Amino acid sequence: MDIEGLKSELAGLSIEENPNFVRMKSRDAYWFSPILKGELDAVMGDLVVTPRNEAEVVRIAKACYAFDVPLTVRGGGTGNYGQAMPLSGGVVLDMTAMSAVKSIAPGRVVAEGGAIIADIDRQTRAHSAQELRMHPSTHHSASIGGFVAGGSSGIGSITWGGLRDPGNIIRLRVVTMEAEPRVLDLFGDDIQKVAHAYGTNGILTEVEMPLAPAYDWVDMIVEFDRFMEAAAFANDLGAQDGLLTKLISVIAAPIPYAYFKRHQKFLSEGKHAVLLMLAPHAVSAFEDFAKRYPGTICFRSDADIDTKGLPPIYELSWNHTTLRAMKVDTNLTYLQSLYPFPNQLALIEKTLNLFGDEVPLHLEFLRFDGNVTCFGLPLVRYSTAERLEEIMRIHEANGVPIFNPHRYTLEEGGMKRTDETQLAFKKEADPKGLLNPGKMIAWENPDFDFDDDKIYLYPGLRRAVG
Repeated sequence: MDIEGLKSELAGLSIEENPNFVRMKSRDAYWFSPILKGELDAVMGDLVVTPRNEAEVVRIAKACYAFDVPLTVRGGGTGNYGQAMPLSGGVVLDMTAMSAVKSIAPGRVVAEGGAIIADIDRQTRAHSAQELRMHPSTHHSASIGGFVAGGSSGIGSITWGGLRDPGNIIRLRVVTMEAEPRVLDLFGDDIQKVAHAYGTNGILTEVEMPLAPAYDWVDMIVEFDRFMEAAAFANDLGAQDGLLTKLISVIAAPIPYAYFKRHQKFLSEGKHAVLLMLAPHAVSAFEDFAKRYPGTICFRSDADIDTKGLPPIYELSWNHTTLRAMKVDTNLTYLQSLYPFPNQLALIEKTLNLFGDEVPLHLEFLRFDGNVTCFGLPLVRYSTAERLEEIMRIHEANGVPIFNPHRYTLEEGGMKRTDETQLAFKKEADPKGLLNPGKMIAWENPDFDFDDDKIYLYPGLRRAVG
């Protein structure tokens, strides 16, 4: 790795070497995990390069290839498990200056990879009353390229499913890491080569995403005395095809009252909460639907109340639930799981009985392979790494797959297998393995045995911590 030669080759570009700035840009929300916090705290790039256009991205990729310098792409840096952290140092490629929304048309938008999702939605709403189909809870800070490279679903998935489902990404434009970098437009099944690949096999410079009609969504919270009543209500609501929802979250007590501080005046201690986003035209039908269940609507944003200072309801959901809880109790961490259809309610009840208050439940309902079910994002009252591993093994043994948020690799974080399509594309587009090294085990260690519960430790990480 020749950093000095690289800097000379990139003269005239925006290069930052201030250690504090480089350290900041080398991080994401990895500290959600006590395991990753210990492993990744010292990770840091050598310099940050901020391209202004695709031609500069090509120039940077070419120079990194020539001087054998690793390159890790980052956008808003809102990921939770080190996806965009430069394990072997080198260049942190900060895409936030490439933030233009390039075109808006009926049902689609084209934006540069560094565009902030909230900015895209503002422009598409103003242009033609449209919005992105889905977004993470970090709507105001996440970049669209980062969401595509690291996300899987989010607010909107109850209607549209997962981010990698066919049709939820129209086109991706990527720059390869070769002696002469290529610029490729990927459509259809080829999108899967780089979607949710952590930037390990291409640099996303432009995305084309589908749009849906935009609404002034009505935020609601419905409280229940019993968690399984809340879960059944949410499950039934998700199956009502005529009631347009954008968010259905179920949060177990004591989380809502204890950790949703700005909404606390609307909440009751000891109650379980269902968080909702409803289209305005669905509200009256929903009110009648809700009367069939033993819940109470305790908050609605369309009521005559002062909502000044209240965050949108989606900032209480998905990974923001964990964030708000950890601000109050630093001994908490979390898991990511799936409750497979059609047995999701029975599996939820089994999990509830197995762990009780050690693992307060948090469910996010979505369409998965066309069926309504839910992901789990439960909190965990952390004691030891051994107990955390045991909790995950118990989930798996009881039919609840875990997508491990305490690992930084693609495979350990949930795939549980090599994605052969992504590996094949990496061999083609990144022959030296310089893009975000350490994140794809299939490239770094093809013989790694996933069946013996070993944790993969990227050898190149020794440089960062050593």
